[in-house]
Amino acid sequence: MPVPVPRQRDIPATDSGPAPQASLTLLVVEDDPAGGLTVPEILDADGHRIRIRSARNLTEATRLLTPDVHCVLLDLDLPGPGPGEDGLGALREVLRIAPRHAVLVLTGEADADRAAEAVRVGAQDFLYRDELDGRLLSRAIRYAVERKRADIAQYKLAESKLRAQENARLERGLLPTPLLEGSDLRFAARYRPGRSRALLGGDFYDTVRTPDGTVHAMIGDVCGHGPDEAALGVELRIAWRALTLAGLCGDDLLATLQEVLEVERPCEEIFATLCTVDISPDGRRAGLCLAGHPAPLISRPGGPARLLPYDDSGPALGLLPRARWPRRQVDLGGSWSLMLYTDGLIEGRIGEGRERLGQDGMVEMINRHLERGLSGEALLEASVTEARRLNGGELTDDVAVVLLSRAAGRTPAA
Repeated sequence: MPVPVPRQRDIPATDSGPAPQASLTLLVVEDDPAGGLTVPEILDADGHRIRIRSARNLTEATRLLTPDVHCVLLDLDLPGPGPGEDGLGALREVLRIAPRHAVLVLTGEADADRAAEAVRVGAQDFLYRDELDGRLLSRAIRYAVERKRADIAQYKLAESKLRAQENARLERGLLPTPLLEGSDLRFAARYRPGRSRALLGGDFYDTVRTPDGTVHAMIGDVCGHGPDEAALGVELRIAWRALTLAGLCGDDLLATLQEVLEVERPCEEIFATLCTVDISPDGRRAGLCLAGHPAPLISRPGGPARLLPYDDSGPALGLLPRARWPRRQVDLGGSWSLMLYTDGLIEGRIGEGRERLGQDGMVEMINRHLERGLSGEALLEASVTEARRLNGGELTDDVAVVLLSRAAGRTPAA
């Protein structure tokens, strides 16, 4: 049926002003068999003419619902898309095909209950047909558009909060609490994801102390930077902790982790590098296994930091079936600091050229910070900050760094 909107006075073109980007477009959906509704020059708050399109049914509405439409005015007398459906069925269909558009419904005063139900279904507002005039319609359109924008913004905010909560839960799995009760070792860690606005990446680490007093530490890196790689890193970290507490070590542990990776990875091209260290209960010796991972850095009082031997390393996990990973014995001494890291720390560029920091540059950088007396968290923070500065901005790869330190004569915790 036709919607009676009174004709407003004509406004000269000089008064309205050409501002197509600021004008609103209204799509009227009603079932007038005479050819639709003619609405003359309804103006918005700034004096711009609200453009009108008319559709006689839902099929035409779908065709005319282009991105430049801001609001839909739906006559609740329009039949729904299914047999026997009324205007509420038509409203549900409009909301389905136009989820980001403001929607107004038009009805008679006798259908007040149905108008209220339309708002509960999802319309921004309802208008009574007998009370409608150009000014009321113009104001209703503006309010409906702004209300829809606010609803979308609120939805995005709620969605962002839920995503942040989920990422935080994953982050807690990625960044574990070290289990070092009873050990005289000090622990520090630093972690930065490479993905923009991400809370976690494909790097992972962990440290636990087994009942025999041995401290086990590891750090790893799943190739890639997406959420699938991050999830796989969490799985490998949890598997490593469970297997370590169950008594596995060295080659047996890495072989089992490779089986976990082969089952859980999303595609066969995914692999992971890993460095594991098991430190004897007296803190003076360690067993080192490398699976395609950079060698740790050790520093002792009175001497410069240096890389541990890495010539006996094995392949990254997931590259070769039935691979082996030799375990190398390392003498640590009485007082020392051992730094495990992922390649994100050493692959940042230096200045504007293509040269990268590399392991040698990292060793020089760490020694400069040690000469300044930095240790623990301060040493790691300064190192990651300098790597970012040398790179000219954020590092593109994930970065994880773990530091274990021991001072001779320190009394273990009770």
